Amino acid sequence: MTLTQTQIREYDRRAMDSAETATATFRIGCFWGPDAQFGAMDGVVRTRIGYAGGTKLDPTYHALGDHTEVFQLEFDSATVAYRDLLNRVFKSHNPQHQTRKTQYQNIVFAGTEEQRAVLDEFLTTKGLTADGIGTRIEQLSRFYPAEDYHQKYKLRSVSSLMDAFETAGYGDDELRESPIAAKLNGYAGGHDVGIDEELPT
Repeated sequence: MTLTQTQIREYDRRAMDSAETATATFRIGCFWGPDAQFGAMDGVVRTRIGYAGGTKLDPTYHALGDHTEVFQLEFDSATVAYRDLLNRVFKSHNPQHQTRKTQYQNIVFAGTEEQRAVLDEFLTTKGLTADGIGTRIEQLSRFYPAEDYHQKYKLRSVSSLMDAFETAGYGDDELRESPIAAKLNGYAGGHDVGIDEELPT
């Protein structure tokens, strides 16, 4: 795939603003993989990875404290429902199993009361309860973005695409929050993103 700086800037300019999206936060497996997998989904606008679920202030990868590695999505709820994300999350891990090491525990964070209601209903339809599974079900209190080198990890391994972002003047923060970077991270991770028809010519 070839990409120009104009295509990058124009794709991101046309993308839904963060104020118009909903946000979901999860932990299933190493955060690089789900960041790419979910970034490729239709309706997911932005992705970022970070740390949540603990009490330590300003955690880092090497000083995580009691936090867990998580990935966060901004999504267009008119295109993909929170329930659809939950379905993908629960198909991507075994909710009956939980690892002991806090850093790698599976967690579904409810960001709002509405999300918690959808989550509880979803679990009920699966014959599950929040207290009866290994996966932690929690209210999200705070999300800390991970270090730059973790963000869009799959994309960062494709030098031709990264060169295009550099030419477009994107720094680490812009890359982390870029809608087209989320899609291309999915592409670099081996997922079908169908982005060609959406690219401005």
